[in-house]
Amino acid sequence: MLSERVKTIFRLALPIIAGMCSQNILNTVDTAFVGSLGQTALGAVGIGGIATWLCLSSLIGLSTAVQAYAARRIGEGLTHRAAVGLKVALMLAIGLGSVLAVAGWFGASQVFAWMVDDVAVQQVGTEYLQVRLAAAPFSVCIFAFSGFYNGIGQSRRYLAVLVIMHSSNVLLDWMLIFGNLGAPALGATGAGLATSLSQVIGFFVYVAMVVRDGRSYGFFTESLTHTDAKNVVKVALPSSLQQGTYSAGFLTIFAIAAAIGTQAVALSHVLVNLMLLCVLPGVGFGIAGATLVGQALGRGDRQQALSWGRDIIRIGVVIMIGLGLILALGGRTWLSIFLRSEPELIEAGIVPLMIIGLSQGLDSIGVMYKQMMMRSGDTAAIFRISTTIQWGLFLPVLWISCTQLGGDVLTLWALLMGWRLLDSSAMILRWRSGRWVEAAQI
Repeated sequence: MLSERVKTIFRLALPIIAGMCSQNILNTVDTAFVGSLGQTALGAVGIGGIATWLCLSSLIGLSTAVQAYAARRIGEGLTHRAAVGLKVALMLAIGLGSVLAVAGWFGASQVFAWMVDDVAVQQVGTEYLQVRLAAAPFSVCIFAFSGFYNGIGQSRRYLAVLVIMHSSNVLLDWMLIFGNLGAPALGATGAGLATSLSQVIGFFVYVAMVVRDGRSYGFFTESLTHTDAKNVVKVALPSSLQQGTYSAGFLTIFAIAAAIGTQAVALSHVLVNLMLLCVLPGVGFGIAGATLVGQALGRGDRQQALSWGRDIIRIGVVIMIGLGLILALGGRTWLSIFLRSEPELIEAGIVPLMIIGLSQGLDSIGVMYKQMMMRSGDTAAIFRISTTIQWGLFLPVLWISCTQLGGDVLTLWALLMGWRLLDSSAMILRWRSGRWVEAAQI
């Protein structure tokens, strides 16, 4: 018989993990669809996807802050104020998301001109990035909504919305990339438009849910205070900066891959999607753990918070190691799904994929600890630690190795996984120090 604690973890984590996996399945379908259009489209969508995430991740801290706020109020017994943080986040999301949409429309061509020299990739990628960022206000609001529902322990609602969004996305992909059901055949641009339209659909589903549920949690009945707004921004800003610099780092990685060659960009795009098959479930366990940890801290029970964290790691790491082994041992099979017409790229990707898979034990521990600490409110320290390792050490070494010393795609991915393992080690030390508990105030 499973203990009640294990049941609680899985009750919260499984919908989030399913949602994370559905996101990766969607990425996989996108990659498979676009991969049939050739290396140019695949490279453009790979860079465009990273650029989109760079822009949106600069505001993903709103999700972190809303989850931390809601979980803490639930733990304190102030359920009637759990949605106040969501109101703050939505106002910021609409305003800042609109700025992103305008900036993306006019700045997409400059991004691609900086990222890659291939003119064909620039042309395809610019249109893709423009249509993706046009939906930025809706996407950022979705971050806030998801943080709220995860924070109050209703992760099934989060999953339900993702299923609707991703199902819509796949259908729209099929229509708009290839011109099915009377739609125009837009190629890579159609993939971007399909994703944007699915974000709009998800936004309105969340609005309907909050209209139904919001009164119980104070969305319509409780007024904002200066302290509420200050606390949300205090947690959201470092988290957004951390996610922004992290994503900017991945954009830089793709720029370095582009310096190696278009094939390296295409292969790296596929490897990132395969890596996410392991990473995203770890993120899901961490998000679920943050709800349990945050509610325990709200009750003033530090030992219970630490105990929930340990249980999350024990369960999650076993699953992540298993997924990593599946990835490592079946490398040729997985790569063939996306690169069936590119045998040279398949061969070049086997060893990097093996490195990715065999690293999942330590990598996943760091991923889970990072999510639990950040989404409990310890965002400033995580930002400083992760950014120092990524930008102060990893990226300079990667640039020198691949652009000055002739490193290839294997060099790139060996160094990339070395960076992730170093970052994970730092997260483990931060958790064990216990200093994150005092810092996690909201």
